[in-house]
Amino acid sequence: MGLLKPNGKMIMVGLPTKPLEIPPFDLIIGNKTLAGSCIGGMRDTQEMINVAAKHGVTADIELVAADYVNTAMERLAKADVRYRFVIDIGNTLKNSE
Repeated sequence: MGLLKPNGKMIMVGLPTKPLEIPPFDLIIGNKTLAGSCIGGMRDTQEMINVAAKHGVTADIELVAADYVNTAMERLAKADVRYRFVIDIGNTLKNSE
């Protein structure tokens, strides 16, 4: 919340892995809002992507080829994953041509 500007809003669209510890003082003094949403349509998702792109917000991911999916699933089962896996479909299709 410290990075949120005064009168700013933070909308959580996913569940955290640990309980949140947010000092009420930050919310009250900064007039900040924290909300959650488990629903988001295509328009909302695109708007969120546009805002992230405009402000340079990125995610830590591990890009994997489609033929690595089984190994990725094994790593998930062993909790051997630091970031989210993203399957690189585009390059997989190019390489199969």
